[in-house]
Amino acid sequence: MSGVWGTGGPRCQAALALLASLCRARPPPLGLDVETCRSFELQPPERSPSAADSGTSVSLLAVVVIVCGVALVAVFLFLFWKLCWTRWRGKEASSPTSANPPPEALQGPGSRGNMADKLKDSSTLGFLEAAVKISHTSPDIPAEVQMSVKEHIMRHARLQRQTTEPASSTRHTSFKRHLPRQMHVSSVDYGNELPPAAEQPTSIGRIKPELYKQKSVDGDDAKSEAAKSCGKINFSLRYDYESETLIVRILKAFDLPAKDFCGSSDPYVKIYLLPDRKCKLQTRVHRKTLNPTFDENFHFPVPYEELADRKLHLSVFDFDRFSRHDMIGEVILDNLFEVSDLSRETSIWKDIQYATSESVDLGEIMFSLCYLPTAGRLTLTVIKCRNLKAMDITGYSDPYVKVSLLCDGRRLKKKKTTIKKNTLNPVYNEAIIFDIPPENMDQVSLLISVMDYDRVGHNEIIGVCRVGINAEGLGRDHWNEMLAYPRKPIAHWHSLVEVKKSFKEGNPRL
Repeated sequence: MSGVWGTGGPRCQAALALLASLCRARPPPLGLDVETCRSFELQPPERSPSAADSGTSVSLLAVVVIVCGVALVAVFLFLFWKLCWTRWRGKEASSPTSANPPPEALQGPGSRGNMADKLKDSSTLGFLEAAVKISHTSPDIPAEVQMSVKEHIMRHARLQRQTTEPASSTRHTSFKRHLPRQMHVSSVDYGNELPPAAEQPTSIGRIKPELYKQKSVDGDDAKSEAAKSCGKINFSLRYDYESETLIVRILKAFDLPAKDFCGSSDPYVKIYLLPDRKCKLQTRVHRKTLNPTFDENFHFPVPYEELADRKLHLSVFDFDRFSRHDMIGEVILDNLFEVSDLSRETSIWKDIQYATSESVDLGEIMFSLCYLPTAGRLTLTVIKCRNLKAMDITGYSDPYVKVSLLCDGRRLKKKKTTIKKNTLNPVYNEAIIFDIPPENMDQVSLLISVMDYDRVGHNEIIGVCRVGINAEGLGRDHWNEMLAYPRKPIAHWHSLVEVKKSFKEGNPRL
């Protein structure tokens, strides 16, 4: 019967209610026994489903109302901040300063620093421009503020006028891939932010180059004093057209340095007419003197047409009977026609340059440099060589030129010319091209090596020279002249020197 109670409709519920009221009557009506009424009274009455549903709906409605209220409050606060707070800040910034006391009396160093920080903010650029426009009629704006505003606006306009960075050519990708990670050039930022140069960091921990200048100057002075202390030499030149002979007359030397313990020297002079070192002539030894008088003549048979390619090399030595002779210095006269045409005897005075060993003449190379900044292309044209050192037993060489592109001590690329057989004066006229971006020109250099090709064994290095921003002497000047005159080939003769340890390469065949 309990199952029937739970599944009945409205009529069943009404019947049950009537039955319950009859069972509560005392005595119960006829037809109802006491046990039936008792079992019915023990059954718990069911709760009305309508009441439970109404409670749930009320709680849900309350949650929805609360959420909507919180959302409305958030929207109201956001609108208030956008409409009222920003406008109030703008009015406060644009309020006249005449009502305030003079800024010099109120502003301290800290406030001026805050003002400079505000000037750097790009959001106040419009206000700053307006302030500059009225600065001619409004005396309330401080002078230093006006200057700071003008400087900031000028820098901002200059940054906006800059063009975008040109897209790097695909030819430069291989070059950048070989660069060290710290040397990769990042894209230029053309934003409104001030350049880093505007910042003024403290001097704590910074290197001051001026502290090191005195040391380098002292070193240069020491070298110059050593060069000056080698003395001078007097000689004369004359060409005999009948016998086709160059006559070199060594006259005297003056103020030579003392090489012996007794405070004097035993000097003599060796004479070469380069590039021929096989013909070596020397003077007599003069004992215990620093101002020797030689007055000796030396004859070099040479055609007049070859004099322009010859050099006179004088080496001054101190004679030692029981040990190796000490070199005092040397003089190299590159141009024999420096003073006259050699038709008559001409006296020449030269400073003796300090040297510890005789310099070896390895020859010269002529090449031109040309750089195109727009294309990022560096062209080195190997023109010719002259007076190269003979490396073969035949008295000749098989020279070729190898050009290496160096960056931070590392070789990025190498290219070479053709081989010229059995010659000491090869002519090439061959162009070698490297693709180098303009921003990396200050980081690279070129090592030019003149090699002697050998069919059996390793190729030998005749001599090298280097050009670049960090090179020395003519190599640096040639590089700077190329950068100063873009798109124009610049040609120079370069003397070859012996390869140094810093220039040596692992395998000469590379």
